[in-house]
Amino acid sequence: MFDLPVAVDLRTAARALGIHSTTAYRLIREHEFPCPVLRIGRRYRIPTNELMRALGIEDRPLYSVDPEGDTDGPSAGF
Repeated sequence: MFDLPVAVDLRTAARALGIHSTTAYRLIREHEFPCPVLRIGRRYRIPTNELMRALGIEDRPLYSVDPEGDTDGPSAGF
């Protein structure tokens, strides 16, 4: 998910949510889609950060080790 563009098309969002694209269009018409939807011309775009939030995914990667090389942590000096 972290390699996705800033916004994704509706089919990609529907696939990520585990729903059929027909259901996604119906949810949009009923104003029930689980995250904000942008209408650009005749196309729908879903902001990736909002999609990730709807899926319960942090909007930034989590690391088991600090990528900055923090030496102040509990394992410092080992």
